[in-house]
Amino acid sequence: MIARLASVAILAAASAAFTAPAQAVPLRVDIAVGPPAPRGEVIPVPRPGWVWAPGYWDWRRGHHYWVGGTWVRERHGYFYHRPEWVNHGGHWHLNRGGWTR
Repeated sequence: MIARLASVAILAAASAAFTAPAQAVPLRVDIAVGPPAPRGEVIPVPRPGWVWAPGYWDWRRGHHYWVGGTWVRERHGYFYHRPEWVNHGGHWHLNRGGWTR
């Protein structure tokens, strides 16, 4: 009985390594519905060593979801691109932004 429980536990642990986490975010979003207007945000006072990443509309579970702005640690030699929605031929694409050189 103990050997069977151990083999089930090993199998469960091994299969967990091959599944995507529940919070996995797709790298590209392509939908036919445009995002709502951006929400107004109060941008805090600048902080040395940090960059303000403004809020944006994400696409989650079939609808737009507001992600509030936040501070991200500055990366020297890189430029931060904010997430933005772009319309290409009637389809909306979310460029998730991030750091580039």
